[in-house]
Amino acid sequence: MTLFHALLLGIIQGLTEFIPVSSTAHLLIGQKLLGIPADDAMFSFLVIVQLGTLVSLFAFYWKDLISIAKATINFRHATFDRNLGFYIIIATVPALLAGYLLKDAVEAMFQQPLLQASIRLFSAAILLTLAETLTKKNRTLESMTWLDALVIGLFQIIAVFPGASRSGTTIAGGMFRGFDRPSAARFAFLMSVPVMLAAGGYELLDVIQMPNLAEFLPLLAVGFATAAVIGWFAIKWLIHYLSHRSLYVFAVYCAVVGAGCILSMVL
Repeated sequence: MTLFHALLLGIIQGLTEFIPVSSTAHLLIGQKLLGIPADDAMFSFLVIVQLGTLVSLFAFYWKDLISIAKATINFRHATFDRNLGFYIIIATVPALLAGYLLKDAVEAMFQQPLLQASIRLFSAAILLTLAETLTKKNRTLESMTWLDALVIGLFQIIAVFPGASRSGTTIAGGMFRGFDRPSAARFAFLMSVPVMLAAGGYELLDVIQMPNLAEFLPLLAVGFATAAVIGWFAIKWLIHYLSHRSLYVFAVYCAVVGAGCILSMVL
C-alpha cells in the first residue's frame, strides 16, 4: 500500500461510512482494484480508518453528544437526552457482544473481498427497499422506547460483518420501528459512536504491536485524516437528503454495484 492508496481509501471511507451503501464493501472493492493484498495489516487499516469517520461524528454532533453524556451521568433527572443516552447503551450491547464473539470469523471473511462485498451490497439493497416499502415512518425520537433501541441494536449486529452497511442496517432498523428517516438516521449515527470506538480501540492494540509500525503509521494517518474530513460533509449531505427523499436510490446503487462485483469474479 502507498500513501496514494491510503488517500483513496480514506476518501472512500469518508464518503460511504454514513451514506447507506456499505463503506466496508467499497473499501474491499477499492482494495481489490488497487491490488492490495488481503492481510492482517489491511484489516487493521480498514478498522482504524473508521476512527477517522468517528471524528466526523464527534465534530458534527458534539453538542448532542456532550448533552447526552451529561444527562446520562446525572441520571436522576429524567430528560430526553438522558433517555437517549440509555437507549444508545441498550442498542450498543448486541453489536459489542457480536463483535467480540465473532472477531475471528469476521477477519476470515476479508480474505474474499469481492464475494463478501457483493453479498452485503445485495443484502443492503433488499433491506433498504423493504424499509421504504413496508414502514409508516411517522415517529420521532421523542417517542422512542427501550424496545425500539434493542431492536435497532439487533440490526446493528449485521454491520459487524464485512461489507454490511452500518448506517443502512441501523437506519432501516429504525424505520422498521416506524421512525421517520431523519430520526432513524440521527439515532443510527449516535449509536454507532461507542461501537466504532470499541472496534477501533481494540484493533489499535494489535496495530501498536505490529513489527513495521513506523512504516505503517503514515498510511494510517493519511487514511484517518482524509476519512474524517470527507465524512463530515457526507453526514451533512445525507441528513439534508433524507429530509426530502427516499432510500430507493441507494438500494438501486447497492444492487448495481453488487452485480458488478459478481460479474468481475465470473469474467
